[in-house]
Amino acid sequence: KAGIPLGVMKVLDPRQLKPDSMETERILTVLDETIVKLEITRLILLITGSLERYARMLGPEITGRLLEHQKLSMKLQHLLTSSGDEKSIRALEQHLKCSLRNILRLFLANPLLYHGLKYQVRVRESPADVFIKAFMEFRNFTLERLLTSPDEEKEKIQFMKDISLRVEKNVARISALQEELTGVIQTRDEEVNMKDKMIKNLKTSMEDLAKGCKVDIQQITKEGEKQQKEDEKASQDRCARLQLDIQRLGTKFNALVLEHRASELVLRKEKCKTEKEILKWVQKYDTDMAQKQATYEEVQAVYNEEKEELAMLMEKHALLIQEYTQIEEERRRLKEKEEEAAREEARRNDAATCIQAIWKGYLVRSIYKSILKKAKGRGKGK
Repeated sequence: KAGIPLGVMKVLDPRQLKPDSMETERILTVLDETIVKLEITRLILLITGSLERYARMLGPEITGRLLEHQKLSMKLQHLLTSSGDEKSIRALEQHLKCSLRNILRLFLANPLLYHGLKYQVRVRESPADVFIKAFMEFRNFTLERLLTSPDEEKEKIQFMKDISLRVEKNVARISALQEELTGVIQTRDEEVNMKDKMIKNLKTSMEDLAKGCKVDIQQITKEGEKQQKEDEKASQDRCARLQLDIQRLGTKFNALVLEHRASELVLRKEKCKTEKEILKWVQKYDTDMAQKQATYEEVQAVYNEEKEELAMLMEKHALLIQEYTQIEEERRRLKEKEEEAAREEARRNDAATCIQAIWKGYLVRSIYKSILKKAKGRGKGK
């Protein structure tokens, strides 16, 4: 498909053709309607045979028209068989055509009814199907001719010529390959004949070899029979010796069985004694474990109570630690306040001391100034 031009592809594949003008669409519409009418006409011939079955689906109007059409068909068939008047036959044919056109109009006005009948009625193959198929091919051919341009037609012709050339080349190539195949077959036949001759020669040599081997086989058979007799005699002697050994070993086996039964009886007594001791120890173990289990349960109960008390004490301890932390924090804050108050008191004392010292200095200076003033006054009076 990659090497086929687009125009040729459209011509070769009618599904890719699409109408590109109003006239083309009208022509196609007429052809499609004709195809539908042909299919409806094919259905009418089947429906009229069993109108009672499809009467409810068709409705009273279409059923009445079909009954009338059936009567006209029967009347026309009767006139044709009885060689009636040609004029009356033509009039009846015209009347039958008008009836068929009216029925087709009713079906075309209700397309759903047509599609429903198409799936309900079992259509058998008939010459009408061949005609409808041929008409559909004519419709596709018409569409192809309407939508094929001159350039596309030229491309199609050129494409067909190229295909013809390819076919001729392929035919020539096939002829050459057939000749080559004939030569290969002839060569193979010659090889097969040579192998057949070789097989015949091998068969002849095998027959000669079989004859020579037969004498050797007879001689080997005699020697084998002689050796077999000697082996049988030696085997009989050996069987006698083995029988004596079996008897001797059987006597020894019986003695060992008696010995082992006595030892088995002693071991069984020891086993019974051991089982009794094991049972006693198991009972003692169960008793001890029951006592220890009771002790364990008592200790576990005490442990659970103490654990609950410990949990309560831990909760109280946590509360006490929290209260202690709050008290310590309160003490720390009080201590800080006291220290701050002491520092404030010290600052106030220092300030008071300084103020007192300044005040005392001021008083001393004031007194000293007044004394100096008085001394100066006395000196001036003198």
